[in-house]
Amino acid sequence: MFGEGILSSADFQMSLLLFVALAGYLIAYRINQSAVVGIILAGILVGPSFLGLVTYTDFVSSLAHLGAVVLLFTIGLEFNIKEIARVRYLVIGLCGVIVPILGGFFTAELFGFDFKAAVFIGVALSATSIAITANVLREMGKLQTEAAKAIIAVAVIDDVLALFFLSIAEGVVSGDISVGPILLTALIAIAFIGIGALVGKFVFARLMVRLDNTPLCEKYPESIFIFAIMTAFLYALMAELVGLSAIVGSFLAGASFSEVKLNRGAIFRQGAEHLQIIFASIFFVSLGVIMDVHYITIDVIWFVLALTAVAIITKIIGCGVPAKLYGMNWKDTAVVGVGMAPRGEVGMIIGLIGLNQGLINMGVYSAIILMCLITTIIPPLIMKNWIYKDRSKKEVCESPPAKSHS
Repeated sequence: MFGEGILSSADFQMSLLLFVALAGYLIAYRINQSAVVGIILAGILVGPSFLGLVTYTDFVSSLAHLGAVVLLFTIGLEFNIKEIARVRYLVIGLCGVIVPILGGFFTAELFGFDFKAAVFIGVALSATSIAITANVLREMGKLQTEAAKAIIAVAVIDDVLALFFLSIAEGVVSGDISVGPILLTALIAIAFIGIGALVGKFVFARLMVRLDNTPLCEKYPESIFIFAIMTAFLYALMAELVGLSAIVGSFLAGASFSEVKLNRGAIFRQGAEHLQIIFASIFFVSLGVIMDVHYITIDVIWFVLALTAVAIITKIIGCGVPAKLYGMNWKDTAVVGVGMAPRGEVGMIIGLIGLNQGLINMGVYSAIILMCLITTIIPPLIMKNWIYKDRSKKEVCESPPAKSHS
């Protein structure tokens, strides 16, 4: 009785989550794999699927969202808004949403699901988890490549479009669809991104420079880090208020500070990096914890395999083909297509909305969760062990031999 109380306490679950997640980092690095894969598998192990030591409670969910916010802020620090605000990315994003929606809808109908479930399954396939691929590219030092910039930009666009199509889906399945509110939601989202980028660059970035030159910052250098993180959470809060994901807001905050030149710039960047390692690990491990294999039947497994294949293929086609038509080389095209495949927490949230509204049952929800999980694990493996593998070998072979000291 006493032991059960300890196991269910928030402190125990938080400590166990952190221990398992950080251990997943080290194990993944040891076997030369992406940390994302190791941490998610660790979450599956301690979650309801096997050991049952941690469950996906509201507390765990809150920690996971906090981790995603910090992760996207640090990734935003590597990007200039001007470099990713291009028409080509809007086209890639639109194709990368419509093709998966159609693929998911017809796959669900093929397996005998009703119209309402098929619609929500299609919308769940439209999502892209920006956190997954961005972190993998970051680990490999590829964040400044053209493919990485395309993925980040298109993933942000996808977040807005997924929200747009979710509103349409809710109206379609309820029989109460109205064009006005849908267009208003889209306009608010676009306005937030545009205004947020301008305010961040011309207000918050300049405030940071002024703070850097004050006696306060000279006495307490960590003030720069505190100000930066405050801005990240302010943007996350505002994004949630307008109906967007909090991670879009934190990414905009990070991008606002990407070009800021500071005397103590290293302090806040290193602080954000260390904070990200801790909280992002909770985000990734939660994706494994939310999975429960006990809801998966034989029939669901076949559907999940088909849905996962369609989810990956439709993103590769929907995003990869337009990227190639815009002049990207084959390797970058492959990175964009595969890199947009992870559905992660975004697809899970869409599935949860459908479940809460009674539009899909637990079996369908479990299928969506498993699809999101598999599409989260496979792309990092493909990118690290296939797409970039030959390049890494070539770089090693072409490197000059070490000088002899004899």
